[in-house]
Amino acid sequence: MQIRTRGGRSRRSVGVALPAMALVVGMLGAGLTAAGAQAAEPGGKPHLTRSADREATPSQTELRTRASRSMQADQKAKSSLAPSALTADSTGAAKKPDPKIIGGSETTISAAPWMAQLHFFDDKDTADTSDDVGYFCGGSVVAPTKVVTAAHCVKGLKWYLDSTVIVGTDQLPTDTGQIDADGYHVYDFHGGQLRGAYRQWNHPAYDSVTIDNDVAVLTLTSPVNVKPLPIMRNTDTAVYTPGTAAKVYGWGRTSSTEEGLAQTLKVAQADINANSDCSAAWGSYYVVGHMVCAGTPATGSDADTTTACNGDSGGPLVANGMLVGVVSWGAEDCSAQGAYSVYAKMSTYSAPVKARVHDTNLSNDHTADLFARQTSSSTLYEWDSSVTKLTRTYDWGNAGGMSLLVQADLDRDDNQDLLYRITTGDVYWDHWVTSTQSWSSKLVAKGWNAHKQILVPGDLTNDGLPDMLAVNSSGNLHLYPGKGDGGFLAPILIGGGWGQYNAVRGHGDFTNDGKPDVLARGTDGSLYLYKGTSSATAPFEPRVKVGTYGGLNTLVTTGDVNSDGHADLLGRDTAGKLWLYPGNGKSSGAIFATRVAYGTGWSSYNLFG
Repeated sequence: MQIRTRGGRSRRSVGVALPAMALVVGMLGAGLTAAGAQAAEPGGKPHLTRSADREATPSQTELRTRASRSMQADQKAKSSLAPSALTADSTGAAKKPDPKIIGGSETTISAAPWMAQLHFFDDKDTADTSDDVGYFCGGSVVAPTKVVTAAHCVKGLKWYLDSTVIVGTDQLPTDTGQIDADGYHVYDFHGGQLRGAYRQWNHPAYDSVTIDNDVAVLTLTSPVNVKPLPIMRNTDTAVYTPGTAAKVYGWGRTSSTEEGLAQTLKVAQADINANSDCSAAWGSYYVVGHMVCAGTPATGSDADTTTACNGDSGGPLVANGMLVGVVSWGAEDCSAQGAYSVYAKMSTYSAPVKARVHDTNLSNDHTADLFARQTSSSTLYEWDSSVTKLTRTYDWGNAGGMSLLVQADLDRDDNQDLLYRITTGDVYWDHWVTSTQSWSSKLVAKGWNAHKQILVPGDLTNDGLPDMLAVNSSGNLHLYPGKGDGGFLAPILIGGGWGQYNAVRGHGDFTNDGKPDVLARGTDGSLYLYKGTSSATAPFEPRVKVGTYGGLNTLVTTGDVNSDGHADLLGRDTAGKLWLYPGNGKSSGAIFATRVAYGTGWSSYNLFG
């Protein structure tokens, strides 16, 4: 029996210099000092520690073995299709939709650098290789550690156990003819980058019968070095105008009558069709708003049909240089006369997918976590979210030299970074370096004590990289576009008047449009929403009042605390109670659902982030 290796990553085990940048209202203890071996020197950087709790990243040998066995099992079964619940109807006379490039032409990885191969292997927990199963799907790299694919490629499969994701090559693995010590064939991977997938998410409303809400995200065990494919915003609806040029990519079947994948990556024209065309062809199986219909209808013959097919599942539909659809389903034999290929419509799913793409957090799950510094000892504690509560999990050490702390993955490597200010006013970025298995620190700015607010709400400029905002002593708001390496481009003045706010917060998308937003609270407690626009020169729409939050002395935004796809707000009241204000995706009015109590005794902490 094969010994399975879980594809997690080891949590950073460090002795690291970190202070903090928590966005706390009137609670910053200036000039705090602490005693003990781990105490920070006045004005210096405290030394923090973090213990290990992650399993090791799978080795390249393990990943190659997984992919080889997936390919061998897949070929043995003569099937390249992820499991689906859709089959013939009760009479056997009609075929329902089935997950599925016939036609088209070969292309290169340089033309589609974001293409990913998804190989899954299942040995059925037996020593007998005859029952081994291999599944293959396509996917799109949308960030260094994130791959978007179809939910029917992910749901019900434990990708962290036996998966391999391959990028950076337009060739499928090929059998070398050699046999390994366990009797499996050895494959050539043609220079591709191999990674495991330690985390998976599929849309919670995915329906395996109707194949509705068919989108998923895999998180890789380490970053890949390829150009990501931008995800469309949900406001980019012009791409769905009938006749808009689009292309589909994949290694799927090239014949409706024979099994077997394409050896070389293929591309086919698949221009956008009207919803009415697909509704006429598929009836109630086609869900307007959730699905998009693309390409010419099949003719009944492979010779003059161009369509996605088995094995293309999860691959991208690309228009205007963006991911606009995910290969979902079509006719079972692909070339059935009159059949259209159907894709998950990314405008509908861009917000929840982006929430998963930008979901780095301290505990490496899908829930945002919290830092809180104890007043009496200056000890910084990590509080991990388990959706319904926060649990104090890690002691990071003495943080007496901190005056501000923000969590942010500035280098997009799926490891949570710390952007923080120390009492001298210097701002640092501390980040985990996978290649050296150690922390590294970078000076971001000097003498920023007069800055009233500093935050990293996300990618404000729509270039895939998180950006920083800062309100200076004059009340002017500047945008610092991120460079993806902890550095920032020259600041852009957004406007004045931001000194009127005692809290400016933001981490993620509050309004369900796939763009990060910002909250600002006035001295009278009025809370305003600045809805993101993804424009560098004018990143926010005019403010909208969304409530009154004067009874809170601390506001904190660290992301999606309850894992529902919307950014949330944490607030501490004057009695020391911590509350979660769950985001509901609305863009006006009450943008938070009924608050949920997250414990008492939080008055003993004087810095959050």
